[in-house]
Amino acid sequence: MRRVDKPWGYELVWAETARYVGKVLHINAGQCLSRQYHRVKEETFMVQQGEMDLEIGPVEAMETRRMKAGDVFHVLPGTIHRMVGVVDVDVVEVSTPELDDVVRLEDVYGRQGTNAP
Repeated sequence: MRRVDKPWGYELVWAETARYVGKVLHINAGQCLSRQYHRVKEETFMVQQGEMDLEIGPVEAMETRRMKAGDVFHVLPGTIHRMVGVVDVDVVEVSTPELDDVVRLEDVYGRQGTNAP
């Protein structure tokens, strides 16, 4: 297992193979990931504990879902999304292995552009 510190909290990567990746994302209260999408990567989130708002879609047509422990959401490639910690929240994420496939549309921490191939 490896820990990756992020400006919004941290990730614990607990499984990483050629076919899938498993992580726990710890998002601090009031912090958010970038508004982003993936070209190839597919992922499923499950809130383990705490609460978050999941913003889905472009800003002009955004839907916000309040997610609590046990809630699940599946993200298909091309889906614009952002997680926002309402309180400290732990999210289990299982995804395909394309970890660098991140196209950032907005980021409060000043991270720019794309990591996507």
